[in-house]
Amino acid sequence: MHALLTGVRPRGDLVVMPTSTWHNLEVERRERVLDAAMAEFGAHGYSAGSLNVIARNAGVAKGSLFQYFTDKFDFYAHVTEHVAAQVRAAMQPWLVLPAGRPFAEFLLDGVMAWIDYFGSHPVQRGVTAATMLEMDPTVRAAVRTPVHRMYGEGLRPLLEQARQVGELPADTDLEIVLAMLVMVLPQLALAPFEPGLDPVIPLYGKTSAELRAPVRRLLGATLRGDPRWSTTTSS
Repeated sequence: MHALLTGVRPRGDLVVMPTSTWHNLEVERRERVLDAAMAEFGAHGYSAGSLNVIARNAGVAKGSLFQYFTDKFDFYAHVTEHVAAQVRAAMQPWLVLPAGRPFAEFLLDGVMAWIDYFGSHPVQRGVTAATMLEMDPTVRAAVRTPVHRMYGEGLRPLLEQARQVGELPADTDLEIVLAMLVMVLPQLALAPFEPGLDPVIPLYGKTSAELRAPVRRLLGATLRGDPRWSTTTSS
């Protein structure tokens, strides 16, 4: 109980294991707890997120939280993985290149769908922001590791497919492209909706139509000057 109240159990590779009590909860109760936790951690992050508030808003006794997860860290990590899985499911249509579809156009449309998703899902955006901007390095590294793994599992097959069908050059360094996308996508999930995250290319407050050209430029840099990303290409 002390660990749940006070902080993080340092560990190497993060393995979040909710208790059997959590798995045996009725679905509606489990969803209430997750919704309350997403809202609270998304608004205040790990350190300032209140278990008292989560329990109250979920309509459960605070003591129940001690039965669901080993500590606050496991609870928070489970919430971040839950959100990452929600986002992955929403973006699934954009993870397989349709036959005959130009990759540059498909990726641009997919990233615009990504931005639109976070624009219409402020709770998921809040948890993403809390994960990316977490100040405690132990927490930040631990919760971002499985999230980054999900990025890689989703994007790597798409990049490999694009290279296989000739939509990316055969000598494309997929590791570099993947690394760049993993850095750029969280920025694009937040910067159009949160002030102060776009110091060079204005993104905040722009409409989806207004964002398309700067997003094309960012993806062009990510894909290392592929002429199909020229700003003169129709957007």
